[in-house]
Amino acid sequence: MLRPTIDESGATPVDKPTIAAQTELAPGHRPRVVIIGAGFGGINAAMGLSRADVDVTVVDRRNYHLFQPLLYQVATAGLSPAQIAMPIRHILRRQKNATVLMDKVEEVDTDQRVVITSSSRIPYDYLVVATGARHAYFGRDEWEDLAPGLKTIGDATEIRARILSAFEKAEVSQDPALRARLLTFVVVGGGPTGVELAGAIVELARRAIVSDFRHIDSSTARVVLVEAGPRLLAAFPEDLSASAKRQLERLGVEVHLGHAVTQCDENGVMLADGETIASSCVLWAAGVQASRAAKWLDVEADRAGRVIVGDDLSVPGHPDVFVIGDTALVKGADGKPVPGVAAAAKQMGKYMARLIKARLAGRSIGPFRYADYGNLATIGRKAAVADFGRLHLSGFIAWLLWSFAHLWFLVGFRNRIIVFLDWAWAYATFDRGARLITERRGS
Repeated sequence: MLRPTIDESGATPVDKPTIAAQTELAPGHRPRVVIIGAGFGGINAAMGLSRADVDVTVVDRRNYHLFQPLLYQVATAGLSPAQIAMPIRHILRRQKNATVLMDKVEEVDTDQRVVITSSSRIPYDYLVVATGARHAYFGRDEWEDLAPGLKTIGDATEIRARILSAFEKAEVSQDPALRARLLTFVVVGGGPTGVELAGAIVELARRAIVSDFRHIDSSTARVVLVEAGPRLLAAFPEDLSASAKRQLERLGVEVHLGHAVTQCDENGVMLADGETIASSCVLWAAGVQASRAAKWLDVEADRAGRVIVGDDLSVPGHPDVFVIGDTALVKGADGKPVPGVAAAAKQMGKYMARLIKARLAGRSIGPFRYADYGNLATIGRKAAVADFGRLHLSGFIAWLLWSFAHLWFLVGFRNRIIVFLDWAWAYATFDRGARLITERRGS
């Protein structure tokens, strides 16, 4: 069946195949919507159901919603964790139909329609899985302790401690070789996270802390970005990839393209061509793996662990179970996978709320369609790239657009103001006020 629908951008009606209501509800209670994960997708799905006649339960193993695109700034001492995170309960405090549970999901029984956590069994009529992604080490999971990735606040504070501790240890070292290794930072992976980390570390070393030490010159720190592919930012057009490389090199980052890491230990890394880079701080930004959702649901997944979903984001054979965000393999109108970015997850979360409300009202809506409003990546102070289809921007203008876009999407007016003031201060003074070395893992 075809019916006119309006796409997310507000465009004129077009004919799209509709997604019919299929879920049978158990009698005697309000429909129960369980959302696993309170990232961009999960939190937007929950908020979109604020006025619906349903009971919403949000389950997350952490008590906060994280603005992950700015996590690298916590890792490089630019922002504190509280500036980019907010308690889930606070976000949903006025939503009377929402319950928040901090718990760990162990499995999902789709036959009984029950989510099994470490402490309870939660029945559902509709299930939305939005559990995101984690680091992928391509079969070398033993590297995780040696080269931490960046997905959580714990990861960010650990990386911050490793970076700042390297400078502190170099300050007291009398061994030139050890000091050189301590002042060498290797970032593996040339995607947005790797580019952002490399640029931020070199700016920290050459601007923010350059006058803080007496026995070392932090501006001599070596920052190496290693990418196995032929260019940085592979999801961007080639001209913007080249621009990103030039901007990083102007900042002082060494960029190694076409070099995979074949060995990683406490002394540094070895590349595929046999080159070794001695470093006491190796950071991982080379790949991601979806959460365990496919195993919970016992459904088909791709090589990255993403659940293969239908046009309405439901799991084949389970019209009451939906998977969204980085956990899902969603095809766009062009047949290509929808990118794992915050904007896509937010759109999926909002679509889920509309779909559930439509089904409860006995209506049908069109399939999910991702609206691509552009792609942004920051490189450093006054350095960024922006892809808006035919319009490609780089440098200061792209950096301004990146800054305003990220401020706009931050949850909470207070966070926007605080981050804006911190950025304005850092821009004027080069100062980074979150240079704290907190308790390390295993210490």
